Amino acid sequence: MNGKKEGLEYAILTDEITKAWSGKSVKQYKKFKNLKKQNLRDNMTNLELVLNMLAEASTTEISKKQKPKGINENKKIAQKGGNAAKKARIEIEKQTGESIVSTKNAKQLLLKNKKSLPQNNRN
Repeated sequence: MNGKKEGLEYAILTDEITKAWSGKSVKQYKKFKNLKKQNLRDNMTNLELVLNMLAEASTTEISKKQKPKGINENKKIAQKGGNAAKKARIEIEKQTGESIVSTKNAKQLLLKNKKSLPQNNRN
């Protein structure tokens, strides 16, 4: 397989995983977070990142067991892995009463973290 085809298939599968757990394609998610060229992962909250990683890890484990062949079988596996993380997302949202899929991006997250750090008082 050449590098271009591999890269395209990786992007397609990443999109399937993201859609399955978050309800948004990578493109929709980036638009939702008001991102242009920035990396989506770099602009996720901790919970978004953890769920994304859970979806990816679940997909990898399911793939090892089911050994899919071809892009269509791999897409089905990606959806299964993403759905595992979707179940976790829905449960957390029930418990907290808030959506995990957030418009917050790195700039906003850095500002929030900076404000919550204790200030050093040197008198």
